[in-house]
Amino acid sequence: MKLQRIREAIDKTDRELVSLLAKRMELGLRTRPYKKDTLDTSREKAVLERADKARLGLLESEFIQKTFKAIMAESKRLQNEDLSLVAFQGEHGAYSEIASRKLMPTQAAYIPCNRFSEVFEGVTDGGFDIGIVPVENSLEGAVTQVNNLLTQTNLKVVGETVVPIDHCLLARPGSDHREIKAVYSHPQALGQCSGFLERNNLEPRPYYDTAGAAKMLIDEDMNAAAIASPLCAEIYGLEILKEHIEDDASNQTRFLMLSKNAYAGEGDKCSLVFSTTHEAGKLFEVLQVFANAKVNLTRIASMPHREDQGNYNFFLDFEGNQNDPKISAVIDAVAHHSKNLNFLGCYPSAAKLT
Repeated sequence: MKLQRIREAIDKTDRELVSLLAKRMELGLRTRPYKKDTLDTSREKAVLERADKARLGLLESEFIQKTFKAIMAESKRLQNEDLSLVAFQGEHGAYSEIASRKLMPTQAAYIPCNRFSEVFEGVTDGGFDIGIVPVENSLEGAVTQVNNLLTQTNLKVVGETVVPIDHCLLARPGSDHREIKAVYSHPQALGQCSGFLERNNLEPRPYYDTAGAAKMLIDEDMNAAAIASPLCAEIYGLEILKEHIEDDASNQTRFLMLSKNAYAGEGDKCSLVFSTTHEAGKLFEVLQVFANAKVNLTRIASMPHREDQGNYNFFLDFEGNQNDPKISAVIDAVAHHSKNLNFLGCYPSAAKLT
């Protein structure tokens, strides 16, 4: 039993090493937009010197030098590849990463961010090439933080995808399933699986992120469970106790792909956000523009205008291409009836991509 426990600790350490190496490579890739060349001999010398000073008694200097030279060589190789840096909010394995992989399946590095604002800021300043953010869920409605950021951004929507939310109950391999009483996940995920949790007498415990909850099980060596995606089981080496535990199988989230530059091809869907003066009939005037032109609206949502209390921002998605004279005229007419308008872009709809 002692040998088994030691080996389990070794396995946990190995997973942590791989995770840290991946993070090291991601950080290396993030330096790429801010330097001219991947070769920086003075920087490499400083890294090797710091690593040598930090080594413990068991680690020989030669081993540390070889290891860090190999790490830096791999980092330079990745930086020299033509990889798009795709930012998403959450830990690896989040549904936003699943969306990122759908929208950018090849030649991409998926970079996790702590906050939605970090995604927007990173794409805006050129630190990331693409940002992937959830805009609405079929059960919970609009993602408020993202929609608020969309009212202020100069970024353009260049694509979208819809991800079915397949919640799984995950646990550490070898854990005693009969002893599991607590389940960790994002509050929305816990709410979406409340029927399953109640039927199985499991206590829901809120956590900041679905993928973060899965990662926590491994990091903290907990005899508990997490609700997260199947990708989390793959990434963190967790066991799937049960799939499809969501109460509503139709649960899905729509994600937008953001870029500094507008979509260069022929899109078939447009998005904009606008506000009107706080007067009776103003919103009707805008909606009448679409009705008169027989342009189909696919989404209309609203949220309070943070800088104009009592007023609202309205989000519209509609079918068509901005280069079509009819659609162009509709956008001009909406601008005429609006106090503020931000045209977010014209892009291929999720239906067109599939």
